[in-house]
Amino acid sequence: MEIIEQVDQWRERYRSWRSQQRSDSDLGRYPFVENKLAPFTPARRALPMLNLALICSAGAYIDGTQPFDASNADGNMTFREIPTQIDPRELRFAGRGYDETFVREDVNAQVPLTRLFEFEANGVIGQLNSAFWSFCGFIPDAASFVETTVPKLVDRVKHYDVQGALLIPASELCHQSMGLLARAIEQAGIPTVTLSVDRELIERVRPPRAGYYHGQFGSVAGGPNWPEHQRRILDEALRWLEPLGEPGIRKLSVELESQVEAARGER
Repeated sequence: MEIIEQVDQWRERYRSWRSQQRSDSDLGRYPFVENKLAPFTPARRALPMLNLALICSAGAYIDGTQPFDASNADGNMTFREIPTQIDPRELRFAGRGYDETFVREDVNAQVPLTRLFEFEANGVIGQLNSAFWSFCGFIPDAASFVETTVPKLVDRVKHYDVQGALLIPASELCHQSMGLLARAIEQAGIPTVTLSVDRELIERVRPPRAGYYHGQFGSVAGGPNWPEHQRRILDEALRWLEPLGEPGIRKLSVELESQVEAARGER
């Protein structure tokens, strides 16, 4: 199964769009990838026994290291492998296509290391992998991303013998990049789940499993400084890894639960 179906036709649409683009940040009439089928790999282990990989596309990097260059018109094709035991306060962001206000308030809104280590301590997951991966997901040239970056990322994920992967986009275009990466990781035999705050975007690219809710770009893993919200989103999304059925996109019930919390005056 192709990561981008009918990729040559997509390349033609992309070249046409690029020739008419007014600015590097203008996504008007951008030819989003539209896939019809999705790969699927059943989970071989239950969540409490699973080594979970985290992949984020908000452009996180370690303070004092080289930041992502987000100025390339076609997108930055590099990624970073970062220890999960890092102090989140040491992370910086060079994102594009989203407002960084939320991650400056609370890194867990996009890179939920604290929440996932809580899940590990409470036995929700077996463990969080010792490294996570970060890239800048605003990548208009999806075909080049799939050809150059995705195989390298998949190789690194496989190196750690993970049994599942959680992918968290940050921006509109990140949804496409993450969906394509999820398809490739799944084809490599590792089940994935992708978070989303835009159903239409994620349905176009068709990752194997996706959980969506009505949220905001830049805080896809939950509202900043709202750990209960983040836990609800992550817990429900991760449990989507276990069913043995088939690919699908599921609406998370987090919105209803958050409304009840607000009505009680708890938020």
